[in-house]
Amino acid sequence: MNIADIFKKKTVFSFEVFPPKKESGVETIYKTLEELKDLNPDFISVTYGAGGVGVANATTIDLCSMIKNKYGVETIAHLSCLYNTKESIDEILNQLKENGIENILALRGDVNPDFEVKNDFKYASDLTEYIMSKNMGFNVSGACYPEVHQEAENMIADIQNLKKKVDAGADHLISQLFFDNNAFYDFIEKVRIAGINVPVEAGIMPVTNKKQIERMVSMCGASIPAKLSKLLQKFGDDHIAMRDAGISYAVDQIIDLVANGVNGVHIYTMNDPYVAKRISDSVANIIKK
Repeated sequence: MNIADIFKKKTVFSFEVFPPKKESGVETIYKTLEELKDLNPDFISVTYGAGGVGVANATTIDLCSMIKNKYGVETIAHLSCLYNTKESIDEILNQLKENGIENILALRGDVNPDFEVKNDFKYASDLTEYIMSKNMGFNVSGACYPEVHQEAENMIADIQNLKKKVDAGADHLISQLFFDNNAFYDFIEKVRIAGINVPVEAGIMPVTNKKQIERMVSMCGASIPAKLSKLLQKFGDDHIAMRDAGISYAVDQIIDLVANGVNGVHIYTMNDPYVAKRISDSVANIIKK
């Protein structure tokens, strides 16, 4: 199923998971997937893993296959291109096809000094165009950044690059995490003016760990509103209190987003089914499943 088609019927509600670290073993995520599928998400996406090469790719495909073929939930496989050649992308596309996986989130990928950058693809738009040129029946999604990609010159340049992704064939966008809904609304207004009319799903990460969120914010550049800053100051050293406050903050974000007509909500679960269930239960009557 083309993920973009689901947006024609309802407000979409989805999850993201990541392959476990090599030393943990892939079996550590099986219980997480069992619990997440019971929450009836519209789809579950699987990240490409650290470095975007080797075992990370194989595990991503395996998990996507399990989600779709064992649990009957639609899935999106993340695919980054900075460290892949056309030949390796071809191999991955064939593997995805063999496993019945139809949806791909095309990404450039983060720069990793431990791996050698290849020269076949420079941007996610290049990967999107290449996948579409293969005519293999894949549906391609893209990532977007409500508060501007950290490497972009400015918001205008970032949206121009986003338009290239959509023009290349991306028919659904998932946003980077954000904590200020007004920043997301401002972004949506700008992309619509730019002629980007595909569904844009809001990426929400529950703040359950102070150090973890500080690290994520430093990586993606998301701003911390005063309300969230106070929560971090008050509850950051109390794990249970911070978890509950973070879940409440995320639920408030989602309710406001749905009230303002968001196309969908994508929860960055951090492989924590407890948090995903708390949020899912809280918005069950807000987002009709």
